[in-house]
Amino acid sequence: MAERVILTIGTRKGLFVAESGKARGKFTLRGPFGKGVAVYSTLIDTRGSKPRIFASSCNPFFGMKILRSNDLGKTFRETKSAPAFPGEDGRALANIWSIEPGPGKNELWCGVEPASLFKSHDAGDTWEMVPGISNHEHARKWQPGAGGLCMHTIVRDGNRVHLGISTGGHYLSEDGGVTFSASNKGIGAGFVPDPYPEFGQCVHKIVSHKDAPGRLYIQNHGGWADRPGIGVLRSDDHGKTWRSIAKGLPSDFGFPIVVHPHDPDIVYVMPLEGPTRTCPDGSPAVWRSENGGNSWSRLAKGLPKKESFFTIQRDAMDIDELKSPAIYFGTTTGQVWMGHEGGEAWTCLFDALPPVHNVKVAVV
Repeated sequence: MAERVILTIGTRKGLFVAESGKARGKFTLRGPFGKGVAVYSTLIDTRGSKPRIFASSCNPFFGMKILRSNDLGKTFRETKSAPAFPGEDGRALANIWSIEPGPGKNELWCGVEPASLFKSHDAGDTWEMVPGISNHEHARKWQPGAGGLCMHTIVRDGNRVHLGISTGGHYLSEDGGVTFSASNKGIGAGFVPDPYPEFGQCVHKIVSHKDAPGRLYIQNHGGWADRPGIGVLRSDDHGKTWRSIAKGLPSDFGFPIVVHPHDPDIVYVMPLEGPTRTCPDGSPAVWRSENGGNSWSRLAKGLPKKESFFTIQRDAMDIDELKSPAIYFGTTTGQVWMGHEGGEAWTCLFDALPPVHNVKVAVV
């Protein structure tokens, strides 16, 4: 079967799935699934011979659910259960922020709000809490950010596991996710007296690349005039220490960060104004570094030139893995954009969806 590009688009009013051929000339849209319920996390699971799609569907009235599709998003069914805290725990699930593949064939890892980690060994039908981080000595000291107290990022690298928590910071496991330690040396915080606390940073997103062992990039909560440069960071020692790579950006505040699938030196961010969370001067642009963050260039051909004040949330930007990859991002005003040739020229794929929380892409 010819390769297809699949987009999952999580919105405030449900999940949409878009599909195109390898040329990406036209995308067809189906959905919404889980109508009327916000979707903050999706996974296009390409392990095995039959890809599956998973999506969160969380509602304070109708409960926390995970949707699963075995036919590339033509139909969805609820899994038999969703993550849930033990009855005696005292915490209640508010949202599901991340779904990632685990090491086992049918294993899933799930980050939730309030910040905790769950695992499933049967493709989402049953779940167990991971105590090493969920009951960490810091867990009851973390505070919610504007989006809640969320575990939004899970990056697996062999026995190392990196977690992003807002506002908890970056946590590292080196034993496969059994135990975790705060690992925030060089990650700043602009909203507390201590500029570099042990934990409590508002990390927005973490990414890595398989061809650069030990390297990670972070989009942190920047935008502080008195603490410049803390928003975009890089580590070259598996997250033990971090340094700023924000010089040259119009703002170091933003939510998503994406790395090129074929080159770990190429990284993309979407700068926003800190106070408003909108595009600087109303003129959106993705910024690209081709040297690991030493310098940056602006990519805006085809994007609105003025009077555009949308936000791009932490999981609303992704890149496909074709030879000449395209970048995709969704906005809080309901557009989904595609950047051809790694962002050189932009096309609006959809312009009137509900506010977009999540965009993921896979070639299947």
